[in-house]
Amino acid sequence: MASSDKSSCPMASSDKSLVPTPARGTEPTPPGQPMTMGQNVIDKGASMMQSLTPVKQMSQHVCTFALYSHDMSRQIETHHYITRLNQDFLQCPVYDSEDCKARLIGVEYIISDRLFEALSGEEQKLWHSHAYEIKSGLWVNPRIPKMIGKPELDNLAKTYGKFWCTWQVDRGDRLPLGAPALMMSPQGVNLGKIDPELVKKRDDKYNISTETIQESRVETEEPEWINPQADYWKQHGKGFAIDIEPTEMKLRAPFP
Repeated sequence: MASSDKSSCPMASSDKSLVPTPARGTEPTPPGQPMTMGQNVIDKGASMMQSLTPVKQMSQHVCTFALYSHDMSRQIETHHYITRLNQDFLQCPVYDSEDCKARLIGVEYIISDRLFEALSGEEQKLWHSHAYEIKSGLWVNPRIPKMIGKPELDNLAKTYGKFWCTWQVDRGDRLPLGAPALMMSPQGVNLGKIDPELVKKRDDKYNISTETIQESRVETEEPEWINPQADYWKQHGKGFAIDIEPTEMKLRAPFP
């Protein structure tokens, strides 16, 4: 992974323009034929006979926003479906919407401040804080009453996240293309501020007011200290991007 510095580095693999066909165009996304009746029967039968246990552990839907680490002018609305594995660790598939045709665009891992402090300094640079995102009202649980959500928000405001985007739909990609992109959380300074039009579009969809939500979260508990290794760009003015390079394979089989 390379630090994002356009004066000295070539464009990262995660940001290169890709061949249009079938990557881009005006056709449906992703490209493909409509589901057949036979396929629908197969899928319905499988869902009835299999447990799908990991999927059924998802207990929360969060709508928020994220920014590309290597180009924070690119901002997207995201939909996280959260599974809590224990009090210190959550995992979230991330979608571009909440409808039945939503595209899986990445994954975020969320850890407590206790786990974050145990990470190496180099690893901490890849993570972002959640305190501002929650206090500002940008992080919302659609349709969940305030009193039910408040205890969880108090906990999450002290957490850190690492979010990899694997499908850059905002770029027009009709398929998941190129290298994953590291994402950052909204912040209250310069590049970290979310476009008001993007927020308004989200608020209109859910009939909510981010400004009103922010006012209601004045008493949400904040961390006493946010480790400056997180949100690395705020202190250093640099993001991170992945470049894909050929490498020598290990040619020895792992078994006789």
